[in-house]
Amino acid sequence: MRLESAQYRGALAVATRLRDLGHVAYFAGGCVRDLLLGVAPHDFDVATAATPDEVMAAFPRTEAVGAHFGVVLVIEVVDEERVATEVATFRNDGAYSDGRRPDAVRFSMDAREDVLRRDFTVNGMLLDALAFEQGDRIVDCVLDYVGGLTDLELGLVRAIGEPERRFAEDKLRMLRAVRFAARLGFAIEPRTMAAMKAQAAGIGQVSAERVREELTKILTEGGARRGFELLDESGLLREVLPEVARMKGVEQPPQYHPEGDVWVHTLMLLEHLPRGASATLAWGMLLHDVGKPATFTPPDPARVGDRIRFNGHVEVGVAVAREILNRLRFSNEDAAQILELIKHHMQFGDVMKMKQSTLKRFLRLPRFDEHLALHRADVLSSNKNLELYEYARKHLEELGEEQIRPELLVTGADLIAAGYRPGPAFKAMLEAAEDAQLEGTVATREDALRLIAENFGKGRG
Repeated sequence: MRLESAQYRGALAVATRLRDLGHVAYFAGGCVRDLLLGVAPHDFDVATAATPDEVMAAFPRTEAVGAHFGVVLVIEVVDEERVATEVATFRNDGAYSDGRRPDAVRFSMDAREDVLRRDFTVNGMLLDALAFEQGDRIVDCVLDYVGGLTDLELGLVRAIGEPERRFAEDKLRMLRAVRFAARLGFAIEPRTMAAMKAQAAGIGQVSAERVREELTKILTEGGARRGFELLDESGLLREVLPEVARMKGVEQPPQYHPEGDVWVHTLMLLEHLPRGASATLAWGMLLHDVGKPATFTPPDPARVGDRIRFNGHVEVGVAVAREILNRLRFSNEDAAQILELIKHHMQFGDVMKMKQSTLKRFLRLPRFDEHLALHRADVLSSNKNLELYEYARKHLEELGEEQIRPELLVTGADLIAAGYRPGPAFKAMLEAAEDAQLEGTVATREDALRLIAENFGKGRG
């Protein structure tokens, strides 16, 4: 594989410089794994025997992002692009009393000692980048002290050393195991999975922000369905998203949902999430039916032909989702979009019956492409009838921005100029004028003001 990215060349320059100064330096972690899998990495990390002080002295621009833990960012400009390479000093970690990070670290000259404190075997390999750049076979350039090459061949995510110890050190590693297995299409090695099941309740020690970021990566890096199946199998799902775990076993009317219960339906939606999807679309798909468990109503045996119902599940779903998003510390902007996706996902059922004004307002919802994508996945995961999706998509394309969001014929200033006093009625007046404009029944300011006068009375000049 020939690598030309600025990130690769920047990291190679860092490793070369450290070698020239007499320090051992290798590429480390996920970039080595990805190179062995034939995937071009996005980022390259360097591990070295040089201390943080020696690293900072070797380069003109550095940032000590975690010098206490031996981590320094080396900043370079490659082809006018700013490249930041993370350089970590070989180390041996002390105790992890908070289940997050070591209380103290001891820097080391031994690459093997450094690898043994890392998380998973497939992430624990080192690469002699200079030999690789000179054309040696990549497998001949790898230092593998933990059996990572074998596990890569077997398709296994295996904790380095004792799984119980690795997860006790950093609880977030349990979610990372799920993410790597889902993204790579690997299995989790049985002892590693057993340790995850035993320690799943400990994930509560991890900050909400770190949990949110890891769950978002599980959703958006590929293999989202597999990721959530593994979350469920490991017991982590009921700890981090109990509201989603409650979807299991909640039946749905088979005439609308032949695929099965709410959990199965949601997993099928996640299959339609493309790698690299936005976080808001991903969470919208995951939570779109989160209100169904609380609103499940079985058929009434006294009513012939009655079916399972979920009356009010959208409103309940918005409320439940808001609690989840607040708990996981989502930004206001992302939370607002996710809630909008949940709030409007059932409106597609009425799209062919909407007035032009209602349809245009629907189509101009912010990031409507995500509403379309959610509805398409929802349909493909149930009755597979894309008629409503195609209707909305066609009208979105044919109407265009000018018809969906026309410049308003009447504003509040126009109403004041026409003699109306500002007050609660202004909103209704402006909405009536805009409705008529969107319906095409008025085309000028004068026509719109005349309509307002007919419906609300004339202004008092």
